[in-house]
Amino acid sequence: MSKYIFITGGVISSLGKGIASASIGKILESRGLKVTLMKLDPYINVDPGTMNPYQHGEVYVTEDGAETDLDLGHYERFTNTLSSKFNNITTGQIYNSVISKERKGDYLGKTIQVIPHITDAIKERIKKCAQVSKADIVIVEIGGTVGDIESLPFLEAARQFRLDMGYDNVLYIHLTLVPYIKAAEEVKTKPTQHSVGTLREIGIIPDVLICRTEKPLSESVKEKISLFCNVKKEAVIESPDMESIYQVPLVFKKQILDEIILSHFKLICKFSDLKEWDRDVVNRVLSPKNKVTIAVVGKYIELQDAYKSIYEAFTHAGIYNDTKVEIKKIDSESLEKLEIGKIMHGISGILVPGGFGYRGIEGKIKAIKFARLNKVPFLGLCLGMQCAVIEFARNACNLGGANSTEFKKTKYPVISLLEEQERVKDLGGTMRLGAYPCKLKKNTLASKVYGRMLIQERHRHRYEFNNKYRKVFEKKGVVFSGIYPKKDLVEIIELKGHPYFIAVQFHPEFKSKPDKAHPLFKEFIRVALRQAQGLS
Repeated sequence: MSKYIFITGGVISSLGKGIASASIGKILESRGLKVTLMKLDPYINVDPGTMNPYQHGEVYVTEDGAETDLDLGHYERFTNTLSSKFNNITTGQIYNSVISKERKGDYLGKTIQVIPHITDAIKERIKKCAQVSKADIVIVEIGGTVGDIESLPFLEAARQFRLDMGYDNVLYIHLTLVPYIKAAEEVKTKPTQHSVGTLREIGIIPDVLICRTEKPLSESVKEKISLFCNVKKEAVIESPDMESIYQVPLVFKKQILDEIILSHFKLICKFSDLKEWDRDVVNRVLSPKNKVTIAVVGKYIELQDAYKSIYEAFTHAGIYNDTKVEIKKIDSESLEKLEIGKIMHGISGILVPGGFGYRGIEGKIKAIKFARLNKVPFLGLCLGMQCAVIEFARNACNLGGANSTEFKKTKYPVISLLEEQERVKDLGGTMRLGAYPCKLKKNTLASKVYGRMLIQERHRHRYEFNNKYRKVFEKKGVVFSGIYPKKDLVEIIELKGHPYFIAVQFHPEFKSKPDKAHPLFKEFIRVALRQAQGLS
């Protein structure tokens, strides 16, 4: 039978529950256990697919095409878990499911209530995730902060879980803030005490406290937290600010958090010291020998989480190439009015990410033209590929005014909707989503980078390259090096005679890991570094 860990957060948001959950998954996985992780999101949207990135941040896509919370990206990067639609549930999904059953008469005339019907639906989804994954440990991160009205049904379901499954099969971990007050020159435990008090009022008594802190916690502070929060002192885990998120599993391991968890579950597992993770990931990310600067030209630059997986994929490529990848964030809308030569000074590579809508598109096209003409290594992702197609059509194929039908009517619709997409009315969950196969062309940059001829990558888009223009592009030097064979759709384009100009219709950043950098990012950074060093 699976064991369950529920992770809650208190005091303030953005304490890093996702990183903590992923790190716990990592240390338990290293002990030989099969782990899966879930995120319970309290918003009423069915999924984040229709939400603005400024509202939600990145939308992470699973292999089976679920649009999910970005924390699932952390789960997959830290562990070997392969997330699916079962690993992220929202209030919207739960209520939608219960109301659908009620309309069908499945409840036989009963009055439908939060308890037991909503909480039962939540518990069923958690158990379903355990069943599908066949995991030894199911780590369940509850979004929001203890005390939020929106989170109460999830917390109530978590409370009931121990009653249903037995004390030894359920563990509660609470992540909280221990702030340092500079004027008083001391850390304060009162916010943690209040947060735990609120959790206990709900009926959940935490077994472990993870304390986010700027300053190290003294033994006396840990004793105080232990006493007032009714948690064993050894289960008061310190989580200081770190230079890299990939240090967090080592911090937890040093404080024997894995042993505390295994002891609660009465599990005996193989020993692990995370030596390989320390050597191959942490040491390399903290002490790189080289440095390279990459420009990311996007429209959601102000929000760090909007391109979270891309930034992490650069970190992974840096680890592989023993290089610190510095990101220069360039707002594509502002770039439309600026002198690009000055903006791109000192840049060794340009990446244009995905997105939706016309705002900032001309700035992206401007950056791509600069990369193409000046032989600057370039990587385009999803909309970045579509912008590369538009730029090449206008400036190399003499198709003036070429554009995507997403943005405006044009004489040259080089990017357009497939026929089945034209009939779509609902926006949520109706794009080309999830993993699709892509056949690579022999003797191309793509085949060299991947080292194989058939790949599978994750998608999230509605518009495609218009095959009507393939021959025109090929005559001017474009190589269509990756094709989705079932529908003959263009997945990858590259340019002859360019050191590294490759654009893809998918999102490779979703499959990159710190100890297994994605090939496209790996090679992008290698070429950019060699150019920065003056090597061919």
